[in-house]
Amino acid sequence: MEERRFDLEDRLIDFALRIDEIVESLPNTKLGNHIGNQLIRCGTAPALNYGEAQSAESTNDFIHKLKIILKKPLLKPERMTDIIQENNELIAIFLKSIETAKKKK
Repeated sequence: MEERRFDLEDRLIDFALRIDEIVESLPNTKLGNHIGNQLIRCGTAPALNYGEAQSAESTNDFIHKLKIILKKPLLKPERMTDIIQENNELIAIFLKSIETAKKKK
């Protein structure tokens, strides 16, 4: 039977790297930089805080340090649903506009 591997630290580092990819794709504008800075802070903090929890001095300290991670939630899907839907709808509109324009030429 294959052993199931669960390495939270690796997952948190991978999460931070994926956040980095998103941030690097943002436009170099005041808004893009502001959002990017916020994403970097909230996307990398859990890995660092988890590292701190691993060196906790007691069970209570461990619990406290894990709770710090939850104070700045990881990206919550319900916060992203509307913007993702709007993004997809806008893409569909532009694709349809291109299609319509091609038919007219």
